[in-house]
Amino acid sequence: MQERSEVRDGMRIDWNVPIKMDDGIVLRADVFRPVKEGRYPVLITYGPYAKNLAFQDGYPSAWNRMADKHPDVTAGSTNQYQNWEVVDPEKWVPHDYVCVRVDSRGCGCSPGVIDHFSPRETKDFYDCIEWAGVQPWSNGKVGLNGISYLAMNQWHVASLQPPHLAAMCIWEGSADWYRDMTHHGGMLSTFWENWFDMQVKTVQYGAGERGGRSRIHGELVCGPETLSEAQLAKNRIDFGGLILAHPMDDKYHRDRSPVWDKIKTPLFSSANWGGQGLHPRGNFEGFVRSASKEKWLEAHGIEHWTHFYTDYGREQQLAFFNYYLHGKKDAWKRQPKVKLQVRHPGEKFVERAENEWPIARTQWTKFYLDPATMAATPRKPSKAAKLAFEAMGEGVTFLTPPMEHETEITGPSAIKLFVSSTTKDADVFIVVRVFTGDLKEVVFQGAIDPHTPIAQGWLRASHRKFDKKLSTPYRPYHTHDQKQPLAKGKPVELDIEIWPTSIAVPVGYRVAVSIRGKDYEYPGASGGKLSNFKNELTGCGPFLHNKPEDRPPAVFGGTTTLHFASGKAPYLLLPIIPPKKKATAKKRGRK
Repeated sequence: MQERSEVRDGMRIDWNVPIKMDDGIVLRADVFRPVKEGRYPVLITYGPYAKNLAFQDGYPSAWNRMADKHPDVTAGSTNQYQNWEVVDPEKWVPHDYVCVRVDSRGCGCSPGVIDHFSPRETKDFYDCIEWAGVQPWSNGKVGLNGISYLAMNQWHVASLQPPHLAAMCIWEGSADWYRDMTHHGGMLSTFWENWFDMQVKTVQYGAGERGGRSRIHGELVCGPETLSEAQLAKNRIDFGGLILAHPMDDKYHRDRSPVWDKIKTPLFSSANWGGQGLHPRGNFEGFVRSASKEKWLEAHGIEHWTHFYTDYGREQQLAFFNYYLHGKKDAWKRQPKVKLQVRHPGEKFVERAENEWPIARTQWTKFYLDPATMAATPRKPSKAAKLAFEAMGEGVTFLTPPMEHETEITGPSAIKLFVSSTTKDADVFIVVRVFTGDLKEVVFQGAIDPHTPIAQGWLRASHRKFDKKLSTPYRPYHTHDQKQPLAKGKPVELDIEIWPTSIAVPVGYRVAVSIRGKDYEYPGASGGKLSNFKNELTGCGPFLHNKPEDRPPAVFGGTTTLHFASGKAPYLLLPIIPPKKKATAKKRGRK
């Protein structure tokens, strides 16, 4: 593979630069840097999406929607170097940054065996960071910036503490390989197997013409070799099979997850309220649990990829990296520790600064579930009762009375249930929903799905054991290291985590919680399909839990019963946020 350099579009571009790993494999990177000789800070990404595959070619539906609705994304750039989920170098090199894109092992122009998020990949990333830190064009300070995969592996590599790593921006990046990604509450997510087929196999090293050619220089996106299907198969793990083979949180998952007390790099964690099913949990957990003393949190809405590229997102990233990599402190000094885009119906977002997460003034409010009225109210039901539903069916829904004043719900939530089954296990799907006064559901453009509900949670009843040290009332933490089968008809207590969310509920609207035996489905129109996903979008995007091997009807297809009694009162715990108190004249500096 030919390494070469050229000057174009105001940048010095080094194509297919070799980076040799400790086992002899040579990875390939593209380096975009200022034309003027000098030493500059570096932004590096390491990922599987093929560095020479244009965003517009690999992900046309996502690109077209973003470019049409957000003209600031395409402004000021030729957009020739746009690549899925990494920075546009034309918007960073002029600010005196070097942008490095590394094709991960086995993908794009880098040979080797694909094994996502493995210790081998994390060590590769570490070595790439250290390589970048000592190049003649580097000032020795390396930053990490990217979306999704290019954010998730930041948590992992930061656990190894690379000496040249100076700052990282984790934009919508899940962290825990088990809880965030492969198993929600113990239930297998079908996302990863499908993602592997649609977004990785298509750009595997050796795909030849099947992987396409670069629109910039015409070279093959997947390296100079063309391998047979059999050879390609030998050069990748059975990704879906491996995940299925590890149903508990064992060493396989721990090897692919962060070690929070070892993450000390200054970080900017950016979450998407609508990312239920993959990323936001990791962004919030990372902000709270990492050992970094200098860390910031931001949360926004709309599509998963969009705000990374808009001026809103890019300018925050630039201020952050200017602070840590260039020593320019003025802009970032004004950044609040927690910056929230609070959601309102109608795709409206209102920006607000906070000092911590969860918000200190949160009023943790219990809404008890009443089977007689199917209401969720502050009052405990007085009578014992049972409520049964088909174990793999649509379940039941409890509604609050209409809100008497605007009510903001922002933060993590939880639900307590008492559940029995006619079989030895049961899967419980929780959906927090909002309805108008005439009971029309309020949904949002989520990270992927255009009809995303307010919040979701999941728990397999046999995985109900939780870690008392890590659990809080608003964020139960399950160990997923031991199965506890159900005894037929005997109720067990379930504490279920509901991922963080934000919604300002208007006067007259109602909050609802649905307790289901299968994934949420939006009752309205279809959300269509995107070019990079197999399934139609029906409310949960590609984050589904319907693989028969994981949910055999003999085990999960009975009847689920909710139990209600004075000492066993199920409730939904919501984070109600009161308005900020106005500063007094003295606090404002007045005499």
